[in-house]
Amino acid sequence: MQDYLQGLNDRQREAVTHINGPIMIVAGAGSGKTKVLTTRIAHLMAQGIDSFNILALTFTNKAAKEMKERIEKILGNNEARNLYIGTFHSVFARILRFEADKIGYPNNFTIYDTDDAKSVIKTVLNEMNLDDKQYKPNQVYNRISAAKNALVGPHEYMNDYALQQEDMRANRPAMGQIYAAYAQRCFKNGAMDFDDLLIKFYELLKNVPEALHKYQHKFKYILIDEYQDTNPAQYEVIKLLGAMHENVCVVGDDAQSIYSFRGATIQNILQFQKDYDNVKVVMLEQNYRSTQTILNVANQVIGFNKGQIEKKLFTDNSTGEKIKLIRTASDNDEGRFVADTIQEQKLRNHFNNRDFAILYRTNAQSRAFEENLRRMGIAYTMYGGTSFYSRKEIKDMVAYLRLLVNTNDDEALKRVINYPARGIGKTTIDKLILVANESNLSLWQVLERAREAGFRAGTLTALEDFVTMMKSFMSMLQKNNAYDVAAHVGKQTTIIKELFNDKSTEGVARYENIQELLNSIKEWTESPDNDEGELVDKSLGAYLQQITLLTDADNKDPNADTVKLMTIHAAKGLEFECVFAAGLEESLFPNAMAINTREELEEERRLFYVVVTRAKKRLWVSYATSRYKFGSLVQNEPSRFIEEMPAELVDRSFAGGGVLKQTSGFGNKPAFERMNKGNAWSSAGQAEKKYGPPPGKEKTNPSYIGATPPANKVVEHKASEDFAASDTADLKAGQRVEHLKFGFGEILKIDGSAHNPMATIKFEQNGEKKILVNYAKLRIVE
Repeated sequence: MQDYLQGLNDRQREAVTHINGPIMIVAGAGSGKTKVLTTRIAHLMAQGIDSFNILALTFTNKAAKEMKERIEKILGNNEARNLYIGTFHSVFARILRFEADKIGYPNNFTIYDTDDAKSVIKTVLNEMNLDDKQYKPNQVYNRISAAKNALVGPHEYMNDYALQQEDMRANRPAMGQIYAAYAQRCFKNGAMDFDDLLIKFYELLKNVPEALHKYQHKFKYILIDEYQDTNPAQYEVIKLLGAMHENVCVVGDDAQSIYSFRGATIQNILQFQKDYDNVKVVMLEQNYRSTQTILNVANQVIGFNKGQIEKKLFTDNSTGEKIKLIRTASDNDEGRFVADTIQEQKLRNHFNNRDFAILYRTNAQSRAFEENLRRMGIAYTMYGGTSFYSRKEIKDMVAYLRLLVNTNDDEALKRVINYPARGIGKTTIDKLILVANESNLSLWQVLERAREAGFRAGTLTALEDFVTMMKSFMSMLQKNNAYDVAAHVGKQTTIIKELFNDKSTEGVARYENIQELLNSIKEWTESPDNDEGELVDKSLGAYLQQITLLTDADNKDPNADTVKLMTIHAAKGLEFECVFAAGLEESLFPNAMAINTREELEEERRLFYVVVTRAKKRLWVSYATSRYKFGSLVQNEPSRFIEEMPAELVDRSFAGGGVLKQTSGFGNKPAFERMNKGNAWSSAGQAEKKYGPPPGKEKTNPSYIGATPPANKVVEHKASEDFAASDTADLKAGQRVEHLKFGFGEILKIDGSAHNPMATIKFEQNGEKKILVNYAKLRIVE
């Protein structure tokens, strides 16, 4: 038996050694799927299958790079360089660079990032005289993206009655025309957006028989990672490519399908066995990452989902500690608790910053954690912020380079024609755009014949000087490498000089960023040449394609000794010694926008499953009883997912980081709580506020109101038949009211501002609650 098979368990070895025919590998979290994928590819090559005939598709550049490195290590040679391994977008873009002319695009087509695409949409809206408040560019972009990923083109979109009705109801009746105009503008500019890389490759295979024949014969073995995250367009491409040999291997976990907002459909993995005959199914259920306690929690919670492939994760790792459940009074207190706990764990258990991750549902939650980590002097890295290639100075410089490669790129030209300032104002640019649209020309083509457009002498000189400068840059493309061209552009346009002369903190940072960009181009041009048995394409166009497909995560060092802050979506595929799952509140997680159907709720539950299974040793789950939303303080209930965790595996009396220690049984609670039959969750904190901390607890931070006792279920109230919300403008303490959910109660006091009053109400069956009067429907009984 080959050495590389020695470290595999029985199920992993079964998945690796199966060669011909379709196979579905259901890989639970932490079950070593990357190891299985890479070893399987190495095994195929070891069996004599040519590396040129293997296609492996991933969802992140990081996963693709890691797989190539592992395969090289297993085989001990450079054959892995000949493999087509990469993300869907990068592999398809690579192929389209050779095949784009067959579908009417230039081979040096530009790839538009999200900002570029939205800029084109704004231009289209302006030209169609449509209100960008009614047709918000972000919403229009998402709508077009959803259509493309569902393989719905502009013509089909405009002729689909149901879609037209949906747009009418959304008060956006012109969406179809906008989609068509946007697609036409991208085509005219010789540009594809990210979604087009999938759609145009599909069109190539569907409409060009020789291309389909070529790539079906080339890719005899196809492997797809994270198959549960594929959308209809990716699914159809895989079906076309794999139709001849059917050696299709999909690896995924339906329990981690969390990208429906990107068009992904869990049905692709749930129905794989119906797509092919004699599908081999291998279940990978042994987890190598987490403790058994963490896995038991994950197993139980995901068990509430109906649409799933059933499996039970297990491990040979230790049982591990219970999950620690923390309740704080506010989101700022939650941030303080997490920072304090990280500091304590570092001192007490010798963890490093890199061992911690703070994961949350939305990016907006990061503020409280950032502030408190800075307060403690704890280094952290934010994921999901502005990526390096999204910074203004980088986009300015890159726009010059894009225009050199593709003169039809109107978005790039508009960005640089007057930067640095050269006397070409908005009026001149508007006139150029008008002439271009009327003549069906690109802006560059109009510039080349500017004398015919009737510009004034001074303006004409500025335009012709710009054209002459750009043509001098273009003349370098054939005989100079990407770095030499970029450095020359930066110098001759005076971009580098202007940034160097700005000695403000921001100016110095921008100058350093430009230098870093040039460094990255230099490093790229000097990387090894031998790839696929021929010289690597080191052209400027190839470099621009590569950086456009990079993500924020690709520019950050995962091994840096920093605490990682990111959304749960961004954390998929990662693992950490210690994880804080923050903001476990109803309407936040699960998100209020994603619980209208069972399918949406089950995806939110899969998201919770993902956050739990990121943790290797320790997991904290926290939530805040109040949080500011849109400028108003909102009271929160704990997430339903907290109740779904097995009670015996949850530590609700965690005392670290200044938390008031409590035990979960009601009989063990302090007398104040037992006599206060109201909300036992908050009474300990109220007692300390009123009477001070108990003996020996003087240093306890009262804002951490205990580690949560069992989640009290709300006793549902059936509203009175004559229920109608009363006018609550003059609500007073002592009045008796009825609440739709909590039932009858007495108002104890009214707090807050006159514009946003908060009532403390003691309900007969649900204890004491704080209610925002403006948002609650209350019926005054007496």
